[in-house]
Amino acid sequence: MLEIKRNSPVAFDASPVRTENRDNWTVVLEYDNEGAGPYVMDLSHLPRWDVQDSNLSAITPAGVGIPETPGECILSDGVLINRMNRTQAAVWHLLGKQAVLPDKSPFTDVSESSVFLAIVGKEVFPIAEKLSALDIADPQKQPPFLVQGPLSHVPVQLVTLCRDAEKSGILFTFSRGYAHDMVHAVVAAGAEFALRPAGEDRFQEWIDTVSG
Repeated sequence: MLEIKRNSPVAFDASPVRTENRDNWTVVLEYDNEGAGPYVMDLSHLPRWDVQDSNLSAITPAGVGIPETPGECILSDGVLINRMNRTQAAVWHLLGKQAVLPDKSPFTDVSESSVFLAIVGKEVFPIAEKLSALDIADPQKQPPFLVQGPLSHVPVQLVTLCRDAEKSGILFTFSRGYAHDMVHAVVAAGAEFALRPAGEDRFQEWIDTVSG
C-alpha cells in the first residue's frame, strides 16, 4: 500500500538540524543558527479546518464555542478558533497533535491546500508594516483577533495572537500557490531585523509563553 507523503511548499534558506515525521509530514523541529529572533516559522503541517454553516453558534469545535462576532478569536488548549463572517470560521490546531476531523459536513480539512506561517519576536509589527496596510496592531482590539486582506498582495487570514513588545506574534494562512513569493517577501522585509527561520520547537516555546 502506497504511503501518503505530505510536503509543505515552503523552503527556507536554512539547514534543518532536527526533524520528525508526523502524520506523513516532515516537520522541522530546529534549524541551524536560529539566533535570538525574530523568527519566521512554517506551520503548514499543523491541522487546520474550515467550518461553514448557517448556525455556527450550534457548533463547538474541540469542545469550544465559535465567537459570535466576525474578527473575534478564541485560544483554548492550543486550539485557535477564528470567526470569519456570518457563516464561516477557521479552526487552527497549534500544539502539533494529530486532530481527527469531525464526521460532519460543516468541517473541511484545508491543511494541504493552504500555507500556515508565523512571525514572532520583538520586531514583528515593523516587519509586517513593510508587507501590508492591514492594521494588525490595532490598539482598539484585544488579541487574539483576526484580520483579512492582502499581505504582500496575497489574500490572507491573519491573527494577531500577542501584541506584547517582548513576545509579539502573528499567524497567517494563504493559498498554497503563493508560498514561494510570500516567503521571499517576508524574508526580504525582515532582513534588516535579522529575521531567521525557526523550527516547531521555538514555536511551541513561544505558544507556551503567550497562552500560559
